[in-house]
Amino acid sequence: MRAASQAVPPKIKTGAQPSLAVFAGVVFGMAIVGAGAVVFFFNPATHGFYPVCMFHKLTGLNCPGCGSTRALFALLHGNLPLALKDNAVFIITGAALAARGAWFAAKHCGQKPAGQFISPKILWMFLIVAGIFSVLRNFPAFSFLSP
Repeated sequence: MRAASQAVPPKIKTGAQPSLAVFAGVVFGMAIVGAGAVVFFFNPATHGFYPVCMFHKLTGLNCPGCGSTRALFALLHGNLPLALKDNAVFIITGAALAARGAWFAAKHCGQKPAGQFISPKILWMFLIVAGIFSVLRNFPAFSFLSP
């Protein structure tokens, strides 16, 4: 009598496992929401625990990021004109990155190739605009660009 062959049963395929990118995106999103909550509830003009711009402290000049926290506070409270006055480049760049991130996530979730998140040409263009912005906002004629 011959024993029945013991065939290995096929593996049961489980559902798709979330990728590391999805996990990182969730963690990053939670960090953004947490930081936004801190800025929403604590006004940067009245609370002193926010970081100080070392470039401004050492030189007295405004860098491209000066006023970003106050701009975010104004934006979170629905005051877009004040947010644009505090740091227009920060607000416009944030809106562009949010739109691009939504597009990228939609492509990724739809299993379509999304390509690069941001092309090098766009990054170079941003650096040039930020450089021009930081130079202009320090001239008296362009004081409306300063926070």
